[in-house]
Amino acid sequence: MAEQQALATWSSVLALVALTFLLLKVSPRKRKKLGNPTLRLPPGGRSWPLIGDNLDWYAAVSGSHPPAFVESKVKRYGKIFSCSLFGRRTVVSVDPSFNRFIMQNEGKAFQSSYPKSFRDLVGKNGVIVVQGEQQRRLHRIATSMMKLERLNLGLLEDIQKVMLRTLDSFQDDQVVVLQDVAINQMVNQLLGVSSQSETSEMAHLFSDFVDGCLSIPINLPGLAYHTAMKARETIMGKINQMTEAVKLKHGSTVENGVLGRLIEEENLSTAEIADFIINLLFAGNETTAKTMLFAVYFLTRCPEAFREVMAEQERLRSTNHLLSWEDYKAMPFTQCVIDETLRLGGIAIWLMREAKEDVEYGGFFIPKGFLVVPFLSAVHMDEDLYPRALDFNPWRWIDDQNKEKRNWRTSPFYSPFGGGARLCPGAELARLQIALFLHYFVTRYRWVISSLSQI
Repeated sequence: MAEQQALATWSSVLALVALTFLLLKVSPRKRKKLGNPTLRLPPGGRSWPLIGDNLDWYAAVSGSHPPAFVESKVKRYGKIFSCSLFGRRTVVSVDPSFNRFIMQNEGKAFQSSYPKSFRDLVGKNGVIVVQGEQQRRLHRIATSMMKLERLNLGLLEDIQKVMLRTLDSFQDDQVVVLQDVAINQMVNQLLGVSSQSETSEMAHLFSDFVDGCLSIPINLPGLAYHTAMKARETIMGKINQMTEAVKLKHGSTVENGVLGRLIEEENLSTAEIADFIINLLFAGNETTAKTMLFAVYFLTRCPEAFREVMAEQERLRSTNHLLSWEDYKAMPFTQCVIDETLRLGGIAIWLMREAKEDVEYGGFFIPKGFLVVPFLSAVHMDEDLYPRALDFNPWRWIDDQNKEKRNWRTSPFYSPFGGGARLCPGAELARLQIALFLHYFVTRYRWVISSLSQI
């Protein structure tokens, strides 16, 4: 079924390209005169008309090593180069300082820019895509909802109860879908829903939703975009129903998670609340589930790291009580495993920005309207920054020389949660969920991945 869907998608792409070639009227491109003659556009080679560098891009991003897209180009042109992506002239950066400059100038020199399919699905009020004052307001609300004090006081116990209930449902020799663990967590924390049937339905809907986020925006039955938009419509309907139900309770919002606090504390419309929740569900579910998966995979491939995590977690193990905040803070090696997992398998592989104005940086000129892509994972794979970069080595984060590099809030060399005004507001929550998951998973289960031998 997956293969048939892929073939159908590629058939649509080729048909669209062929149609575009037939209808395209070619005209010479006007070159913009540079204000400063000493500046130049970032270097880059010629690419195919229309197709540009998209085939190489998608092959790398969908493969096991996304930075493969930039490796040959960096050797030829340097860490800041130009190419053609998504039908637009694009500047791609593997330069840590320039990446940080881009993220720190969000809303000033640069603004977020995403494909139409993604914008349609996350919604016009989504914190991921909105701009300016609206983005700052929604980001502030999200950050406030997930700050450390609230994780400590309100969510630590809830996370563990939902996680244990989910893990206890696993049977011997069962194939485990770690996304189920993550979606159960997010649905409970954001909507206050704990019913297994409701969370299972939401997990199925979100699977369809995510599959359409970078699809071709053609709304025809059978295509990923159409299925995803139907899933969005259903999810939004459920969120709106829950919103109305909470409002009817007249202040009884504590058990309704973030949704209840939004209604109680923030002046948002029903549409804004629904888009806000669906954005957090998407961001939290994708980041947490995939990082859990990668952590288990890397630990399976590195028995020495697994044994050290196991020893650390066994010391914290209790048959009578849930873990405390002090227990969470007493996991230094587990935190190294999380950092290394995010470096090697981080979800924020690249960001998409657009130049709001002409930008000058490092002797280069980037015209207004150019797409700008900070390729974060390529920095994380830089051998000059991380020797033996493709190796899973959590001990590298114990090294004193990596302490500053490890600060994901400020470091230009390590940005698993983005940065600047769009730094992921749920970063601390994601790390907490992953650490608690690893505690219960390694102390209660043994598992097999593919053809690898049993741990």
